[in-house]
Amino acid sequence: MAEAQKVLGQSAPLATTLTDLYTAGAKAVGSSLVICNRSASVPAHARVSVAVAGAADDPKQYVYYDLEIPGGETFIATIGWTLAITDVVRVYNDLATLSFNLFGVEIT
Repeated sequence: MAEAQKVLGQSAPLATTLTDLYTAGAKAVGSSLVICNRSASVPAHARVSVAVAGAADDPKQYVYYDLEIPGGETFIATIGWTLAITDVVRVYNDLATLSFNLFGVEIT
C-alpha cells in the first residue's frame, strides 16, 4: 500500500451552497480540517458533513452545524475520519467568506 500525506480537498464555496469538498477515490483518512474566515470582522457559520457512499444530504451526516468562525479567525480540528471509496465530505457557509481545507492520507 502506498500512502501519501496530502491536501485532500480545498474549497471557498458560494454562500448558502452545500459543496463537495472531497470525494474519496480510494480509502482515505482525514487528519485535519481547517476553516478560515477571510472576513476581517464579520463572523460566518460553517457546516461540515460526511455522506457515506455519496448519499443525499441528511441531518445525520453533520459533524459541524452552524459552527461560528469569528472574522479573521481560523478553526482547526484534528480528526481521524476514515473514509471509504465514494464517501463525500461536504461543506457550507452562510456568507461566502470561509475557506475549507482537508488534509489526510489516501491509501492505494
